[in-house]
Amino acid sequence: MGNIVAIVGRPNVGKSTFFNRLIQRREAIVDAVSGVTRDRHYGKSDWNGKEFSLIDTGGYVLGSDDIFEAEIDKQVELAIDEADAIIFMVDVEAGVTGMDEDVAKLLRKVDKPVFLAVNKVDNNKRAEDAVEFYALGLGEYYTIASINGSGTGDLLDALVEALPDVEEEEKEELPRFAVVGRPNAGKSSFINALIGEDRYIVTDIAGTTRDSIDTKYNRFGFEFNLVDTAGIRRKAKVKEDLEFYSVMRSVRAIEHCDVCLLVMDATRGFDGQVQNIFWLAERNRKGIVILVNKWDLVDKDNKTIKEYERVIRREIEPFTDVPIVFISVLNKQRIFKAIETAVEVYQNRTKRIKTSQLNEILLPIIEQNPPPAYKGKYVKIKYIMQLPTPQPQFAFFCNLPQYVKEPYKRFLENKLREHFDFHGVPVSVYMRKK
Repeated sequence: MGNIVAIVGRPNVGKSTFFNRLIQRREAIVDAVSGVTRDRHYGKSDWNGKEFSLIDTGGYVLGSDDIFEAEIDKQVELAIDEADAIIFMVDVEAGVTGMDEDVAKLLRKVDKPVFLAVNKVDNNKRAEDAVEFYALGLGEYYTIASINGSGTGDLLDALVEALPDVEEEEKEELPRFAVVGRPNAGKSSFINALIGEDRYIVTDIAGTTRDSIDTKYNRFGFEFNLVDTAGIRRKAKVKEDLEFYSVMRSVRAIEHCDVCLLVMDATRGFDGQVQNIFWLAERNRKGIVILVNKWDLVDKDNKTIKEYERVIRREIEPFTDVPIVFISVLNKQRIFKAIETAVEVYQNRTKRIKTSQLNEILLPIIEQNPPPAYKGKYVKIKYIMQLPTPQPQFAFFCNLPQYVKEPYKRFLENKLREHFDFHGVPVSVYMRKK
């Protein structure tokens, strides 16, 4: 599975700014208020050809009486427990604080690579001041300025050098479907209903599933691997936060599957935790099927399904071309429809479109609806091809690729979906110089 890197430290040292710089998008909230990173943020990054997943944790405050900060502490410990390497950020302006010492004490017990990053070092005087961080007993440190990226190259060089090599898994011929979702949504029950036996323990207690387990499914003409990714493992020295751990384990499983079956509880709605997992799958360019479980518990009329779908699609904009199947695992309603849909999404994800067909259909549409002129210059798209990647990616060759903006790329994506059916699959559009 892929490597995970956790960014930890006390509040207000610049973790979210550093996270945003590494994933090259402004996704985490950046603010000078303690505890602003209330939800964990997840992203993918790469350096020197090595990919890794990043987790931006909340600020660590050991022994705080604040209930919210106590929750952050638990989640930081979980991130450290699950990560392959840890970046510990401190602030040169504040110097070594008691909270820094608390975190360092925790990290000195960890048998994993730990990188001490002294942030806000943007001049020689501050570089000299950073020497005091040797007192934390974590060895060498790296001086960085996350606001402008200074020094991050040296830190990342050392980080990827220390990350364990990820063994290339032999490409299985069977599709791999990951059953993901928040705890107690019905993931294990869904698999039990499919395979017709109680392979997994199923209870009403969230977090019964302690590890991801693969099940080969071969019935009714379908054959694939099912993965239950509730992913809760109980560790003696780690306080549990089931919601957080479910996402932590899902990170790894999502990265190495073909299609995610996102199981949600109809009585709880498409809440923030479910959305986190949805966007994890989308960022990893996986096929997605949303399964609305416990539909038998919802009071319904002839408009309920449409209204429920409308709410979900509003939350997942602009990637709304996703199948939504309403199921009841308890009553075994539409569970095989869910699998049929997942197989269709897998076929859409592995679909190859002939170059001649792409150009024959799309070039006339582009000619009628060309990209807007930019600074008096006109973009001419001359050729289209699908890239040889595991998921749908298309290159549009033109004279001025830098002038094609996101709205037009979405227009091209919509036309691809309209003519070639990529239902349930993220589609990537790239402009290339002809």
